[in-house]
Amino acid sequence: MIEYLVNDSGILLRRDALAAGVDDNALRRGIDAGFLVRMRQGVYVLAAVWEQANALERHRLLLEGVRLLYGDGVAASHISGCVEQGGPTWGMDLSVVHLTDLTGKGERSVGKVVHHRGVCLVSDVTRDAQGWITAPARTALDTACLVSQEAGVAVVDWYLQNALTTIDELRQLHERMAEWPGSIGLHRVLGLVDGKAESVGETRTRLMCRAHRLPPPIAQLEIHDHNGRLVGRVDFAWPRHRVMLEFDGMVKYHRHRRPGETIEDMVMREKQREDRLRELTGWTMVRITWADLARPEATVARILRALQSAA
Repeated sequence: MIEYLVNDSGILLRRDALAAGVDDNALRRGIDAGFLVRMRQGVYVLAAVWEQANALERHRLLLEGVRLLYGDGVAASHISGCVEQGGPTWGMDLSVVHLTDLTGKGERSVGKVVHHRGVCLVSDVTRDAQGWITAPARTALDTACLVSQEAGVAVVDWYLQNALTTIDELRQLHERMAEWPGSIGLHRVLGLVDGKAESVGETRTRLMCRAHRLPPPIAQLEIHDHNGRLVGRVDFAWPRHRVMLEFDGMVKYHRHRRPGETIEDMVMREKQREDRLRELTGWTMVRITWADLARPEATVARILRALQSAA
């Protein structure tokens, strides 16, 4: 009978099971048989769904379950709001979900759920298919309060790049949040964002260059041919030094893949694009990956060599 009570995501609330005549013993037998997984108190999911889910998908399952459990008394917020809005999750703990209590109750953590207390104005919340969720500007800053500075800048960059908020809106909201828990570093985050980065990797690359005092690069520089036609846009460039830099990540490949195009086809097309850019500019191309960001000193040294030799 249990399989007929789960929703489309495979989630079942204990209260709904009890209302349908399924008692706790039956739920326990479902767990023992490997049919159900208890995500947290009162919230279950089909084991087949849970076992096939990655960390991000498990976060979404748990979040959907607790939003069903608490209803309109809460809003998905912070990291969970960022997840729901499609934002980046690099550097984030996805093992717990975050809700902002709209009833004014205190902050607490209960069974993989962190309940935040914070004044929410009408402009701070909106609705999606599952209920209340904090608005993009509020979500961006709330998330930045919980993560490292680097991850916080990446999140705010993403919200700006996707035109979900503006720097003016963020600064106005920050004034209200100035004395909130965890907000002490927000002024620094807002001072580091530029809204031009198209991926976490690009944000981290920019911050790496800044931290190691490299000359500030131009982000998203467009390269045109002799007829004025746009040939390509590079992630970063130092025109005076005749160097351009691209961050290579899977996000970029998926973003620029054409319908029906394989990864191999896309890589070959990207190589042809790079050859054309070098042909037009005569500049040196530096490419870095996630692995390069994990060894910043060596990567910065490679960039410096390119800047010095190409100048």
